[in-house]
Amino acid sequence: MKGARAVLWLLIGVVILLAAAYVVFLTQQTKRRAASKFDDAAADARQMIERLAGQVYNLSGSNDAAKQALADASERHIAAGSQIEQARTPAQARLAKQTAAEGMYYIRAARIAMCMDPGPVIPALDGQDTAGRVTEKRVVEYDGREVAAAPNPSAQTPNYYPGGRVAGRPVPAGWYSEPWWRPALIAGAWGLGSALLFSSLFSGMSGVGYDVQGFESGYGDGYQDGLDAAGGDTGGADSGGNQGGYDSGADQGGYDSGSGFDGGSFDGGGFDGF
Repeated sequence: MKGARAVLWLLIGVVILLAAAYVVFLTQQTKRRAASKFDDAAADARQMIERLAGQVYNLSGSNDAAKQALADASERHIAAGSQIEQARTPAQARLAKQTAAEGMYYIRAARIAMCMDPGPVIPALDGQDTAGRVTEKRVVEYDGREVAAAPNPSAQTPNYYPGGRVAGRPVPAGWYSEPWWRPALIAGAWGLGSALLFSSLFSGMSGVGYDVQGFESGYGDGYQDGLDAAGGDTGGADSGGNQGGYDSGADQGGYDSGSGFDGGSFDGGGFDGF
């Protein structure tokens, strides 16, 4: 009887040891897979950052629009480098890649402003496909000054934005007289007058498929699904424009930034070729 009990306890001990070993094995496998995913994401981000660096260091602006775009590209390069150095997860590494990709769009804008070949396509930015793009020139009075938006760079509109989301709201791709989105980018929140300015600049514009309500609600990220469920509509434009489709592969020397450029060559109505 005692011998049988001893054997039973021995078997129980073996089972427990095997179970513990299996748990340790699974934990190690999970850690290895996580490390592999991070390594892959980090390598992908560093490749994009290096491509951006090559453009930033080798280009010089020949006009105000190109100089401003290159300054913005340089800013994104510095930010992406800092982000990848601090990254510890695949998501953080992907964020660094997004920042570098945005910098590539600014490079592309600078090249276009200097009548150079825009370069290869660039991956789309988050929110770029729904943000839309500037398809016509507009000049509005706002807070005692003139604010302009245009599909192409000019002395009046030297500030480029590739299209995407800033502090939860969409900003169409295009060229502007001033970076009206920058306060929200810095503060992380939009001011009270932002909706009025958005409405004045983009109301009824074909390349912007949402109205001021969509802007305030953060068009995209399920916004349209919510409207459909409620039986509503976008309140205006047809949500169409090429909404910023990126080039998705640009040499990052010239990203499309997704603000709505689609193709890679500027065509009068707006960057068609970003």
